[in-house]
Amino acid sequence: MGIAAAEKERLLSKYDSWASLPSMAMDMLVAGGDKPFLWSKSSESNGYAPLTYAQVRKQIISLSHGLIAAGLKPGDRVVLASENRPEWLIADVAIMLAGGVSVPAYATNTEQDHSHIISDSGAVGLITSGGKVAKQALSAAAKSENIRFTIAFDDDTGADQIIGDIYEGQQTSIEPPSTLNDISRSDLSSLIYTSGTGGAPKGVMLSHKAIFTNCKSALDLVFELEEVNNLGDEAFLSFLPLSHSYERTCGQFFPLSAGCQIYYAEGLDKLGANLVETRPTIMTAVPRLYESLHARILQGLKKESAFKQKLFQRAVELGRKKAETGRLNINETIQDALLNKLVRRKVQKRFGGQLKALISGGAPLNYDIGMFFAGLGLRLLQGYGQTEAAPVISCNRPDSIDLATVGPKLLGVELKIATDGEILVAGDLLMDGYWNRPAETAEAIKDGWLHTGDIGELDSLGRLKITDRKKDLIVNAGGDNISPQRVEGILVLHEAIDQAMVFGDRHPHLVALICPSSDFCEQWAKSHDVELSKLQENDQFRQVISEAVDQANQQLSPIERIRRFTFAGEPFTIENGLMTPTMKIRRRFITDLYRDQLEALYPR
Repeated sequence: MGIAAAEKERLLSKYDSWASLPSMAMDMLVAGGDKPFLWSKSSESNGYAPLTYAQVRKQIISLSHGLIAAGLKPGDRVVLASENRPEWLIADVAIMLAGGVSVPAYATNTEQDHSHIISDSGAVGLITSGGKVAKQALSAAAKSENIRFTIAFDDDTGADQIIGDIYEGQQTSIEPPSTLNDISRSDLSSLIYTSGTGGAPKGVMLSHKAIFTNCKSALDLVFELEEVNNLGDEAFLSFLPLSHSYERTCGQFFPLSAGCQIYYAEGLDKLGANLVETRPTIMTAVPRLYESLHARILQGLKKESAFKQKLFQRAVELGRKKAETGRLNINETIQDALLNKLVRRKVQKRFGGQLKALISGGAPLNYDIGMFFAGLGLRLLQGYGQTEAAPVISCNRPDSIDLATVGPKLLGVELKIATDGEILVAGDLLMDGYWNRPAETAEAIKDGWLHTGDIGELDSLGRLKITDRKKDLIVNAGGDNISPQRVEGILVLHEAIDQAMVFGDRHPHLVALICPSSDFCEQWAKSHDVELSKLQENDQFRQVISEAVDQANQQLSPIERIRRFTFAGEPFTIENGLMTPTMKIRRRFITDLYRDQLEALYPR
């Protein structure tokens, strides 16, 4: 089964022929015709309803002419701030088709965040959705002297124009504007602002060829999935923010370039229901989501009978053994086949029942959590990348999965390890630099090699293993280098711990800031007749968390072990600024907020 070799070669070669992302979009949208492309829910529909390839093409062309009429000039930057929805892709491509540079912004941004991006990029226009997102973005735009026009997807936002009115006004515009012919592969396509785990976000300059390089390597990877026979049948569920390069490249431009379908999730809170409704075949996610799903599954398992719990645990155990060793004995093989029917198929149905691959990226995935899903029969591929590389650099191959690694480098990627262990990357996927930051660009790219700031090593099969970030390494009082992400990943494996941040730079040992699991807290408080608001003061509850930390310590080396811990006042969230929109903790901000509490854990 699978796609024939000659057809694979033909499809891969297309990426080298397209002059730009909008030229690719126009080709693929014409080829798609009346087939469904973008699926979303609306107040008018009971379930998901599609826009066809032809309808999307017409709307992109209409909006591109509308942008030119609004005064957009070639090279002008336009900020795009919205939740994931069909209009996001339409606006993104239309901006580039009109000769502009797309500047995605997170829907969770504050007015201050938007002001920084508008000012730093020198944007002349803003396209936004509605509600709170539009309110924050439009307020920032109103204070900018550079903004010439604002466009909203929804009514009653106060924007200059509504996208539906532009569609109506441009009904006679059925062909792309002439600007399409003036765009080349090396031109700037977009400015992607980093999610900012540290200081103010920087604008990463990505050319059309950088994103094409990623899309081509993604298709090369997908071809290794034997179940893929017709790319038009593949369905993606888009729920990570499209303003992040990972989702924008892998969840938008790649499926568009391959003729696949895209469903838009209603939000993380409805992801479980959307998975069942949309039945995606490929899904991209970040480790935080897998951690959350792992905790929810284990919490839900507690409500099942002891017999069902044993079946589940045996399924994970045997599935993990098969994934790690590639073999089971005769008795285990018989058990494994039975557990496929009794356990794994039920779990797979909760993910829609059609998944061919789950892809994890954006941060290191805890090995045990990865093997948990692998043990349940879900093929999970861990990848690695950075916005500065458009963004994917490496990924596990379907026929050589090792979740202790992030796989070998992808097609079109050059990779080497520096003498100090830093991962260096070269190739057409690299950014052109940071917008208006030549000194920082020179620091990041030296002699054509991107210095990732990540530490890693290659195994005998050329698979990359990430050990940590250079800047995140904790150096204790004894001079030992410690990976905080590894320790945190082990702590959150326990059902009682939802989030953790490790602290200890220049100190004799490590301590931790812990956010207990809300589900665990509610159940424990109810069963022990304790008020939820007073739970962290309860000695018995504190002992439960202490035992959870002790269990984690058993898996850690002496220098990695947590000696003491304290509770965070609230979870780390995007809303309180302690987590990036891609669900990575903002270590510096958390440390600044809780420094006194953490320092107090060390004896004076």
